[in-house]
Amino acid sequence: MKYKFLPENLKYDGSQLRSLFGYLDCGVLGDSVISFIGPCDIPFSNMVDGEDFLARSEIRGGLMLHFIIEEFGKTLELAVTKQRLLACLVVEVLSEMCPQKKFLREGDDIFFDDGKLSISIATVSPVSAMIHFALNLTNEGTPVKTSCLQDLKLDFKKVAGSIASKYLKEHDTIVQATQKVHWVK
Repeated sequence: MKYKFLPENLKYDGSQLRSLFGYLDCGVLGDSVISFIGPCDIPFSNMVDGEDFLARSEIRGGLMLHFIIEEFGKTLELAVTKQRLLACLVVEVLSEMCPQKKFLREGDDIFFDDGKLSISIATVSPVSAMIHFALNLTNEGTPVKTSCLQDLKLDFKKVAGSIASKYLKEHDTIVQATQKVHWVK
């Protein structure tokens, strides 16, 4: 698995959550974590979450730290499991950087000071599983009460690198764990 932080801002509109985004748009072949900064505004035509679609929930934010993860040959159940693992790792990173603060994870959502800090979705294509996970950098442009990394006075590039590093380590050690056991009779 490879990690790349994109230096340019990119508006996330849901169309980036597709097979081969890392390769075709960012030059990263194979399993990948791509991170970037940019606003978020997902039209209903690109909305993957059926619950949000039926509720006509607006998903947007003025400026967010985005992660798009793609792993080939994986199921939706594993993608959702990895999405939850990612949320746990984000809480771990933020708790290490802000030990005096309390973060709450509910499923794949993270909250701080009664505000929603993150958005996330997992899905699959015929060739890969994909996760979009984003953290609010500011509270501007959000349709619900949010919290943000700006409130925590954190360097978003350092946060991105720490989250990606922990995720890649988990991915690698999971793969290694599958390679050191034999089947049982």
